[in-house]
Amino acid sequence: NRSIEDFLQRQPALLHRIQAQAKAPLQDAAAVNATRWALLNALKTTGLAVETGSGGRTKFNRTRLDIPKTHALDAACVGAVDQVRDWNRPVLAIRATGRGAYSRTRTFNNGFPRGYLIREKRIHGFQTGDWVRAEVPKGKKAGVHVGRVAVRLTGSFNIQTPDGTVQGISYRHCRLLQRADGYGYSFQLKPETEAARRAA
Repeated sequence: NRSIEDFLQRQPALLHRIQAQAKAPLQDAAAVNATRWALLNALKTTGLAVETGSGGRTKFNRTRLDIPKTHALDAACVGAVDQVRDWNRPVLAIRATGRGAYSRTRTFNNGFPRGYLIREKRIHGFQTGDWVRAEVPKGKKAGVHVGRVAVRLTGSFNIQTPDGTVQGISYRHCRLLQRADGYGYSFQLKPETEAARRAA
């Protein structure tokens, strides 16, 4: 193991630059820490009950209560926690899906076009991402289908339901429940303790 002075003895300019950078104060970390303490002191002046916690204490609470590691359950174990009741339940998961793209052309990785999207974003008043309820009276797809719609110019839509995608549903059977807002919503099933612990 050679020292940096020995390793860079023929490159004094580089050695000087590295040493100057190593001795520079960690300004960003200092600013974050100062802000954190200022925020804590400001909250204490309100007279409200303020409690702090650490990552180590959160993990201690989680292992003591035998709770699997997920984002939602980690938040429930922060600070002074005696018990967490009824934690084994589904959690609402929200995913950013976007509102579509301005570009009407799909390309290969080298830039050549491989497909074109429809010019209109809305077809018969619906757009991809809308939450719809389709009541199909008869046929192979008869029944009620609720989920996210993917539109086609022909008016024959696909609906993503919890049971899978149902294809070829006419727009006439669809009723709008919620307009697309750029997010996808779903419920994550109950976390199994062993599976979540293995993932952690």
